[in-house]
Order: sequence, then structure tokens, then C-alpha cells
Amino acid sequence: MNKSTNYFGQHLFSQIANLCNRSILQPIIDRTGANYSYKKLFAYEHFIAMQYAVLAGCTSIREIVAGLGLAQGKLNHLNINYVPPRSTLSDGNKNRNSDFFKQVYEYLYKIYKPNISDSSIPKAVLQNLFLMDSTVFGLFKAILKTTGRYSQNGKVKGGIKKNTILNGSTLMPHFIQFTPAAENDQSLYHKLSLPSGSFLVFDKGYNNYAQFTLLTAKKIYFITRQKYNAAYKPLFECWHGDETPDNVLKEELIEHIYKNESGQDISLRLRRIAWYDSKQDRTYEFITNNLTLDAATIAALYKYRWKIELFFKKLKQNFPLQYFVGDNQNAIEIQIWSALIALLLLSVIHSQHKTKMAFSVFTTIVKLHLFSYMSINNLITTYSPVNKKKAVPDLFNSS
Repeated sequence: MNKSTNYFGQHLFSQIANLCNRSILQPIIDRTGANYSYKKLFAYEHFIAMQYAVLAGCTSIREIVAGLGLAQGKLNHLNINYVPPRSTLSDGNKNRNSDFFKQVYEYLYKIYKPNISDSSIPKAVLQNLFLMDSTVFGLFKAILKTTGRYSQNGKVKGGIKKNTILNGSTLMPHFIQFTPAAENDQSLYHKLSLPSGSFLVFDKGYNNYAQFTLLTAKKIYFITRQKYNAAYKPLFECWHGDETPDNVLKEELIEHIYKNESGQDISLRLRRIAWYDSKQDRTYEFITNNLTLDAATIAALYKYRWKIELFFKKLKQNFPLQYFVGDNQNAIEIQIWSALIALLLLSVIHSQHKTKMAFSVFTTIVKLHLFSYMSINNLITTYSPVNKKKAVPDLFNSS
């Protein structure tokens, strides 16, 4: 046995899994009937296998089974004693409804939401801020419709689109839906469920005046950019005297006239702000149904929208999804939900330890030491770029 004083009673993978152990997941397993008709690959074992897949960066079922098999003497810390054969795991990914993994993510998000936050925007606004966008995962097999133009050689890849509403405070998904890549982004509006007083920020690809009217009726404030060819009627210009920032080129109340499904003309009044960004030497035209926030805050909130692009990059960079271990939609959704769960758990750990280590570096080190018997505190203090204070004992170090 290694006599190092750094020896710890549980390996890193077990410490991470403690944040979503069997007792935490059992109510979801019972509620969803995830174990119904299964005699061997039960839901918790399946969940752990897929967590290993995304944390270790496995690119095939064979790698998952071989990796867990070689670590079989260490699986007791994970409260499992069964490594499924390749065919059994493949069948589980195909047949066990991905909704189980979705509900696991949503439940863990509710538990750990207070442990993750971002404070670059006033707390009162940040707590009610949501960012909306989508990203596409290309599939080598045309399981779902492709998006974009067809290539000259006629070959196309299928694609699955992850439509996301990101919580502005935690920068983790509040809501996700999967659709074929070819489906219009605006289908997400039909699933939208936000509390009154929320701020919703999105790019101009989601511009839809009928939906803007519905959002306004629900007292949900939106902020987006105006399309260059938008037709509108200026009503009157707002002016705040010397308090108006130099960046504000124009602020006005405008009226859009659009036809509803019955062909009737509907009037929608919005606030339009022409904002000059001196750093990029570029002018942005924002529209919103909020009439109280100052123009500088409106511009800052739209700039904050870039956080969702960084989230997509964070997911794809740290948990590459170029290769899917299943060739059907359910298996693909399970793998994406598993990656989101792993991202959530590592974000909680990274945030709680208040380390200055880059998240990508932290994730890489965890992957390299997944079955090493080292406490997470020790790992962070060993690899952190500066001399740190002793990390506080917390959720992650119970042996």
C-alpha cells in the first residue's frame, strides 16, 4: 500500500459520486420506474457507468466496460459491484428512457444551485436573469436531420440541437430540450416557463413579435438586438439630460405593427436603444419591453448573453461529444445529460473550493486521477498555481 500521507480513503471518482449517491437518486429511480423490468443493469449502475464515460472521456462502449473492469477492486467505494457487459450497457442506453437522466440533472441542479453563482451583475437582476440559445452536436450517422447547407459531395451528417435556457446566476441550464438540428430555434418558446419579473436575453434569431407580446403579457422582460430590416414607427425620443451615457446614441419608444394568426393588425410598443461600443467600434441596436432599467444596464445584460456561448464551449471542451457511444437518439440524449451532470458536479466542487485554477485544468487533472486515492482538497492544493489557504472541509471529503 502507498504509505504517502496524502493517501485518502476514497478515490476521486467516489468523492464526486458522493454528490449524487444512491440515496439521493433513489427517489427519482422509484418515481420514474427506471428499474422496471431490469434484472441486471439497474439505474444507479447505469448512471455511474455513464458518469465514468464522460469523466474519463471514453469514446466507445468497449472503453467504458474495459475501464470499469480494470478498476473493479475500487468499485465498492461507488456502492456498485457489477460491471455490465458491452451488450447490456448498449441495450440500457437504447431502452432506458433518457428522461431518468434528465430528472437526475434537474434534481441535482435544485440541490446545488446555491453553491454556484456569478456576481458580475447586480444580484437583484442576476437572480431573475435567463439566457436563451441553442447549439448543435453533429452526428456521423444521420439519426436526426442535418442543419445548414449540404456539402458539394452530397454527404451530410445528422445533428441534434440542444436548446438551452441558462440561469444567469449559476450559469448552468435551467431548462433544456433536444430537437433535430433542422428544427427552428423558436420552437423553444412553446416550452418557456419563467416566473413573472424574469429577464430573458437572446440573440435576434429568436425575434418574434407575437411571442414578444406574450412575454409582455406574462410580465417577462426580454432584451435582444433589432434586425437590420425591421419595420417600425418611432413614437418619441427619450432623453435623460446630462445623465445620458455617451454610449447612448439614441433611446426611443417605437411601435411595431404585425399581423396575428387571424390576419388582424397588432400593435406592440417597445423601447429601442442605439448603443455605441467604443472597444469594438461598433453600434448595437437593442429592443426591450423593459422601460425602467437604464440603458447601460440593458447593454450590460445583452453583453452578458455571451456567457451562454462560453457555457457551450465549456461543455464541448471539457466533455467532448464528437463521439457518441450509441447510435440512437435515446443513447445520445443520455450521454449529453450525463455530460451536463458531470459538468454541474465539477462546477460545484470548483466553485466551493474557491480555487484560481482554470476549470479546464481542474477537469483534466480529475480525469487523469479519477481512481487515485487523493482528497479533492489535496488535489487542488497540489496543482493550484499559487500558494493557497487550506481548503475548508465540505461536501466532498467524507470518507
